Amino acid sequence: MAATDKAFTGSIAQVYERLLVPLIFAPYADDLAARIAQVRPHRILETAAGTGVVTRALAARLPAGVSITASDLNEPMLAQAKATLPDPRVEWRQADALALPFDDASFDVVVCQFGVMFFPDRIKGYAEAHRVLAPGGRLFFNVWDRIEDNEFADVVTRALAQVFPNDAPRFLARTPHGYHDRDTIRGDLQQAGFGAITIDAVEHVSRAPSPREPAIAYCQGTPLRSEIEARGAPGLEAATDSAERTLAQRFGGGAIEGRIRALVVSARAAR
Repeated sequence: MAATDKAFTGSIAQVYERLLVPLIFAPYADDLAARIAQVRPHRILETAAGTGVVTRALAARLPAGVSITASDLNEPMLAQAKATLPDPRVEWRQADALALPFDDASFDVVVCQFGVMFFPDRIKGYAEAHRVLAPGGRLFFNVWDRIEDNEFADVVTRALAQVFPNDAPRFLARTPHGYHDRDTIRGDLQQAGFGAITIDAVEHVSRAPSPREPAIAYCQGTPLRSEIEARGAPGLEAATDSAERTLAQRFGGGAIEGRIRALVVSARAAR
């Protein structure tokens, strides 16, 4: 993983919340919240909470007595999340998922939406989740499936390979879509002490009013932006324009739809 893969800086958080959340994250947040509601937890920890899409889904679905601690390492993302959900049930904490500042057995559920791909050491991240879970507690998370099964991300990546033929930006394929092997995921969880592991493939359709929105979302609302800017000419706007044109060629110039696919994982803390 490149150092810039975790850099959600500048205006990225605002673009992420405005465009990427409705484009690809919202349906999976609702899916996770529904799964968590079925186990009736009282204390929930969310790691890598981003701009709070899962936090909002949990707060909308769960009863008043449930406490939610929503954490993220990245302060700009956490600030954006706080602004979207002034709910007294939610405590916002800046925290590293690999070194959680919580006591052992503090939570019934740990949840992480599309965050574990960014962990420098996934087994350590899972082990920290295991540590803070009560006996029998549950870890829920999701990861993107292969980039080829996520059409907008795949098309944008291919478009940028044409813009930068000698040094194509590969953030999307390398990190968000780089951790989808089921055997690897299962093995990492088992090393961290988890059992009763289930992995479900869940497909949705990503919709946008025009090709411009996903082009901006991916090129300017993710760390892909840093990769593009580091390459210099023709620059961020030209790269975004190229992604827009390629999306229009593939899906049309008006409202567009593309397939998205993720793996949703549940595991139980074994004691």
